[in-house]
Amino acid sequence: MAQLIHATDFDQSPGLTDWRYLFGRIEAQFRAGSFDGATAFAHRVAEAANAADHHPDIDIRYPDRVFIALMTHAANGLTDLDLTLARTISDLAVQLAVVCEPSPVSRVEVAIDAMDIDAVRPFWQAVLGYVEAAPEADGTIEVLVDPNRIGPAFWFQQMDKPRLQRNRIHLDVAVPHDQAEARVAAAIAAGGHLVSDRRARAFWILADPEGNEACICTWQDRD
Repeated sequence: MAQLIHATDFDQSPGLTDWRYLFGRIEAQFRAGSFDGATAFAHRVAEAANAADHHPDIDIRYPDRVFIALMTHAANGLTDLDLTLARTISDLAVQLAVVCEPSPVSRVEVAIDAMDIDAVRPFWQAVLGYVEAAPEADGTIEVLVDPNRIGPAFWFQQMDKPRLQRNRIHLDVAVPHDQAEARVAAAIAAGGHLVSDRRARAFWILADPEGNEACICTWQDRD
């Protein structure tokens, strides 16, 4: 049976320097030097995935980028199967002279504050054409996902009282933990401001000049 892996366990696991933990899965970006090289690398990754009977999401983008994401859908999270395949993929990259470029990796999640999540969620599910993610341990459903795993997830945050003084929707942007402070600094330099860093390093709350908010998130300090 696959063993669930938490973010801290992943961070301490050897042979995974190409990979970054974002919202319950690990991702890596590789540069193959050409579009043909990217497709050849993706083909080798697919062969390794078939041999392991464990399959990643693979996205090839011109001119030479290959994005790969790994999670175990049956377990609704990261497992040892993902770590094993990640190491295999990194080994393939070395063999084929494909270069890892982890810094651009990020993942966006749209967060919606709601007093009654069960009442709000069906509207967004219908509008987006999304499906429900696996329920939490207590049976609640907090997340809607793109069935094609392309668009951002929509996460519903339980509120205990209305927040009439602020926007009700914000963006959560998950970045590699070693990129977070630079991303926060860049956003502030671009005219934004820090609303709160009380929960850093889990997340920093930022706002644009008109008060629209976004959170820069990492896996750290969440346990």
